[in-house]
Amino acid sequence: MDRLIYTAMTGAKHTFLQQAGVANNLANASTIGFKSQMHRFEAVPVLSEAMPSRAFVVDASIQNVFDEGPILRTDNPFDVAVDGPGWIAVQAPEGGEAYTRAGALEINVNGVLQTKSGYIVMGDGGPISIPPDNNVSIGPDGTVSTIPTTGTPNVVNVVGRIKLTNPPEQSLERGGDGLFRMAGGGTAPADENVRVSPGNLEGSNVNAADAMVNLISLSRQFEMQIKLLQTADQNAQQANQLLSLS
Repeated sequence: MDRLIYTAMTGAKHTFLQQAGVANNLANASTIGFKSQMHRFEAVPVLSEAMPSRAFVVDASIQNVFDEGPILRTDNPFDVAVDGPGWIAVQAPEGGEAYTRAGALEINVNGVLQTKSGYIVMGDGGPISIPPDNNVSIGPDGTVSTIPTTGTPNVVNVVGRIKLTNPPEQSLERGGDGLFRMAGGGTAPADENVRVSPGNLEGSNVNAADAMVNLISLSRQFEMQIKLLQTADQNAQQANQLLSLS
């Protein structure tokens, strides 16, 4: 009887956790540059002095899905979408380097280029400062150029270049802030082959319809696991009654 309880109990627990993961994906279906997550489960035998006849479910891994999202045209000179594989390097809150594909950029009050979420964009030589009274243009290779709105017209000045990198996907891990970092610490080198598409943004790679269908399916699985627990309880009660009668 307890074999059924082990399986149903742990199955219900991890189905609930998977529901939370799918719900988080669905909530970020419109988040720029968001990468969805996928839970993988496996059955593990319970190790004890008894025979290995019992098993429970464990969350084997949480994998990041790095598929590209749709490209959204904005015509905003501060918006860039990474064209193909690659990442934009930003300064992490703890002071290290992190990576994102959310290319909605802006200039903060100190004249430094940052993302809409407030993370400072890293250049080849550190943060990129934008002088005041200048129009900004970002090239496909990440070069940031400015044209003064006063004084001598049509004078283009290169003020920096966004650090674009392309580390192996398996070497990246997601932080609680949504940024990706190198799993063992450190920083990824700049990659000259990574390109961006100015005036565009990459949308979330979450398919809202698929996520909704998956959420409904998981809800039914959770209900089935709870029903199995109730059935096990009823069977145990009936077995106790038969034993008391005998």
